[in-house]
Order: sequence, then C-alpha cells, then structure tokens
Amino acid sequence: MYYYSTRDRSLFFSFKDAALTGLAPDGGLFIPGQIPAYRGAVKRSLSSMSFCDIACETILPYVEKDLPPSVLEEIIAGAFSFPAPLVPADREGAALGAPLVLELFHGPTAAFKDFGARFMARTFSYLRRGEDRPLRILTATSGDTGGAVADGFFGVAGIAVTILYPKGRVSELQEKQIAGLGGNISALAVEGSFDDCQTLVKAAFGDAALGKKLSLSSANSINISRLLPQAVYYAAAAGKILGGRLDGDGTATPRTRPVPAGDAAPAPSGNIRTVPMKNAGAAIFCVPSGNFGNLTAGLYAMAMGAPIAGFIAATNINRTVPDYLESGEYRTRLSQPTISNAMDVGAPSNFERMSAHWNYQDLRRMIRGVWVDDDETRSTIGGVYRDHGYYLDPHGAVAWTAVQKLRQSGGALLPGSSAGGPVAVLATAHPAKFSAAVEPLTGPVPVPRSIQRALDRTARARTIPADPAALRDFLLEDPV
Repeated sequence: MYYYSTRDRSLFFSFKDAALTGLAPDGGLFIPGQIPAYRGAVKRSLSSMSFCDIACETILPYVEKDLPPSVLEEIIAGAFSFPAPLVPADREGAALGAPLVLELFHGPTAAFKDFGARFMARTFSYLRRGEDRPLRILTATSGDTGGAVADGFFGVAGIAVTILYPKGRVSELQEKQIAGLGGNISALAVEGSFDDCQTLVKAAFGDAALGKKLSLSSANSINISRLLPQAVYYAAAAGKILGGRLDGDGTATPRTRPVPAGDAAPAPSGNIRTVPMKNAGAAIFCVPSGNFGNLTAGLYAMAMGAPIAGFIAATNINRTVPDYLESGEYRTRLSQPTISNAMDVGAPSNFERMSAHWNYQDLRRMIRGVWVDDDETRSTIGGVYRDHGYYLDPHGAVAWTAVQKLRQSGGALLPGSSAGGPVAVLATAHPAKFSAAVEPLTGPVPVPRSIQRALDRTARARTIPADPAALRDFLLEDPV
C-alpha cells in the first residue's frame, strides 16, 4: 500500500512516512492509493468475529509493509483493551423508532478518540524504534482529541506532545485531561477558535526553518494512522447489526437502570452480554461531525465492504458540510461556539480527504447532512432521559436529533433511497464530560472511574495568541 497527497498524486509515501510526517509536504492530507476490500470470508464473518480480529483484518492491508502481522496484533491488543458496545437506548430493548447507540466512550478518556490515539501512540513507538532524534507531535483540539492524545502518548520515550486548544471553549474536565498530565505533554490555550488552533498547527508544518530544527508530526485526524483504526468500530457494529445482535450495558453505559441481557453468555469484556435484536439489515450510522475524520473512517469501512447502507452527517450550527451536500457549493466559515463544542468547526480538514476519494454525487449518494441547534440539542437530552432513562452527551444528542428530524420530515433517511433499516447513533463521549450542559436537563450523571481520576488533576497550560510566531517561539524554547 502506498499513500499520496490529496493535492499531488505524483508524490508517493509509505505508511511509515505518511504516519510520522502527518501532513504532506505540499500541505495536503495523506490518503491510501486504494481502499482495499475485505476478503469474502471476512465479510461473511463480521457478525461473529472478535473486535480485535476485525481490527487486524481492517488495518493490515494499509500497513503490512511497515507493521508485520504479529506486531500489528500486539499493537491492537494493547490499544483496544476496552469494548465498543452497541446497545439499545430504550429500556425495553431495541424498540422500533429509537436509534441504537454505539458507545465509543469506554476507553481511558471516555471519548471515541481513544481508539485512534492509543493505536497511534503504539504504532509510533514501533515505527521509531532505534531513532535518536526526538519527535514533537502537534495537535489541535476542540475538546476530546487533546485528552485522548495526551493519555495515549503520556510517558512514551522519545516523543513529546504539544496540544493546542481554544481558551475558554473546552469544558473543565476536557482541560484537565489535556493539560493535567505534565511530563512529556504540554498544553497551549490559544486565544481564538479551534479553527485558529488548526491553522497554527498547519503553519508550523509549513515552516521550513522550523522543520530543520525539529522533527514534527501530528495526531489530529489529519494523520492517517489515527483515522484508519476508527474504521474498525463501524465494521464491527455493522456486523452485529446484520447478524441481529446487540450488547448489554458496559461498565460506563450511562443509564438509570440497565437493560436486561437475557440468558446470553458473558463476552470477554466482562459484563457485556449479547442480546437479540428485533430488526436486522445493513446499518445506517448517524455520526456527530465536526472535523469529519470520524465519518471519513466510516466511509472507508463501507468501501471495504462492511454492511453499511450509508451515513447521516449530523452537525451543530457549524453546517459547512450539510450545506455542501444540499447545494454542491463548499463554503467554509468562521466557527461558532455551541454546547457540542468538539464539533465547532467551520473548515473541516477531512473534507479534503473525502473529496479526494469521492465526487459530489458519490458523497450525496452515501451521506445525508442535517444540522441541529443548541435548543434542539437540549430538548433531545431531556427527552431521551425522560423517555428511555438514557443519558446523551451534547454530541450524541445532535446525532439523535438529526435522525428524529429526518423521520419527522417523512423523507428517506438516505438521499434517493427508501432505506429504512436499523439506525445507530454514535455516542462519541460520555455525558459526564459535559455535566454542565447535561445535568440541568437530567439531574446528576453517573461518573465513570476514568473521568473521576481526571477530575482530580490540576490543569497547567500556557496562553498564547492565535499567531504562528507565538507557537514557533514556544516550540523553539521548549525542546523535546
């Protein structure tokens, strides 16, 4: 497998070079030369394979020249040591009309970014074995990426991480996860928006003089090694849905009382138990979307042959991509703050990757765009709690609202299709991470152990203006 830039297909790179470089020399994003297809036996077995086995089959074709199968298996086993349960939100089970919930917050920072960040940290450690020159990773975050990257790379020898986040626009918990570890993790609070943070990171990568003095890489979803592992949970969940299987509650499932799991045998993850599903078929995933890396990973899984009918791209009022899907005109704009702050992105980086693989008509065929405002998000959080006893965070609530809006409109969930199969909403963060927004609508949210540990930390960050010179000065005075 080779990789090339979204802006110049004449430049070819190995997976190792694409991962460790992060951004292509011309400022483009790395994409694979082709999206490989699952072997027939794998496609037929997705409903019964373990998560780690699906991960190996999904990732190996992209990395096999740089990560031998035995090494990849070890990386995956260490990175994905927590479940991604697909659960019914409704107390009575998978009730028709209520979306399923794919819970992606059972990792150490209670957000879906744990999948990519933990895989990336272990991969970088292997790819850089024997290197003498330290590596500096730059990451812009609107919330959850920073905490996951900090946790994933904390204590990794030879690698230092600098995380940029918009000052005053992340929750207290997110700030403690980003800036509370110390050691090889440093944090910069930028006086501006997430888009400003992202611009600073790209400017640093484009600074030739800085590049001669420092070895730089990224850990945002612009980095292909963080994006690829996110395709795994789509394939695993789609296999469960096609096979008519759901999971019982995990240890971090935020519910007033657990859904009974029947007489199914316990799964290896402990208290996760398989339960029957009332309707099966190819899955529709509703993805709360900001920088669009998560949805791009889902498109990769679909292109590989996972049983996915299509996607709903749910955004908050930062509606750049839904507007594009509606009109065909891509117009970025300044991001606006919302209660679903990890999605406050007006110029999503991964749109460049999406449009390099697929044209406008392809994207319209696969994706339906819906945007949701804060009042609708709050109404959904309160309503789902009252109706189902389930706590949604603001990002998952945006996705749930998008599904309900489409259903209430009477139209097809997917453009040009009558597809009405099972719908799964991605719950990308635990609601306890956003207690200030959620608890006035639901009362106290159950707090998992991973979050309680982070709350006990003290955040230590340096404030800088949204000026490339300020970031450059920090990096030169704070060597690895």
